Amino acid sequence: MTSSASAPASPAPATAAAPTRERLLDAAATLFYREGVNIGIEALCRAAGVSKRSMYQLFTSKDDVLAASLDRAGSRYLSQLLPAPEADLPPRDRILHVLDRLESLSASPEYLGCPFLATAFELKNPERPASVVARRYKDTLTDFFREEARRGGAHDPDLLARQLTVVFDGSSGRAVTQAGSLGGLAMATATVLLDAAGVS
Repeated sequence: MTSSASAPASPAPATAAAPTRERLLDAAATLFYREGVNIGIEALCRAAGVSKRSMYQLFTSKDDVLAASLDRAGSRYLSQLLPAPEADLPPRDRILHVLDRLESLSASPEYLGCPFLATAFELKNPERPASVVARRYKDTLTDFFREEARRGGAHDPDLLARQLTVVFDGSSGRAVTQAGSLGGLAMATATVLLDAAGVS
């Protein structure tokens, strides 16, 4: 099930030919993920090859840039984690696919953790626009787990979905703090939960 790892939410390098908004969001996604949300406007505009005036014509604030870039990168990150809609897999395997992908991503030296968690932790304010975006994507992942748990006959799909989200988040954090591969820990933990919940 494991495929080659790649860094999450890595946008294509900004080029002069790309529209200004796309260059700005791609550069923002890269810088915020690698350097943190406190990166300055000047550094961001320089990396994107756009003027501050151009940025403020597109966005009212740095908060708006951060939220939009996380939204843009977030869909890419989730697409790396979730099985393809057409994949003919039973619910248990669809759930384990996500943890397997996390295992693969964590093995990459470019992996710096879940971008949604990283953003929310740094902002420390659930009302900031990017925090709202981060929460929406985390809810999307939990919803995926819940639906697959329901389809798989879990005793309590809602509880299992929240437990699997905790496993995902904890595993993502561990991969960063330990600066290395998870070594199967996420998959093993999820398997125990699935067995206990009756998802065969």
